[in-house]
Amino acid sequence: MPRAATTTDVFNAVAEPLRRRILDFLARGEQPVNAVVDSLRLCQPQVSKHLGVLKQVGLVSVRGNGRQRLYRVNAEGLKPIHDWVMAYEKLWADRLDRLDDYLQRLQSEGTPDDR
Repeated sequence: MPRAATTTDVFNAVAEPLRRRILDFLARGEQPVNAVVDSLRLCQPQVSKHLGVLKQVGLVSVRGNGRQRLYRVNAEGLKPIHDWVMAYEKLWADRLDRLDDYLQRLQSEGTPDDR
């Protein structure tokens, strides 16, 4: 099956490392394009292209402030990723519980040098 277009699927949009870096930066708060460019040391057209993709899939929103455009993370857009990851929470919790049980057993048995 062909992969979905980057601009129609949240998962494909965040598969791009630069877009994840942009999201991480915007998670600190609303920022203009130039702040993203300066902070991540990327060229402006590249940042604008990635912001456009993130906006199209609903991961960022933009508002005008005079001539400036301010971008911020749209938390609701991250919900499909959150829901998918949460499906694995029980798996990891169970594994960590088993590891904890194992470590406690080892501690209670002591090392061969302790015997």
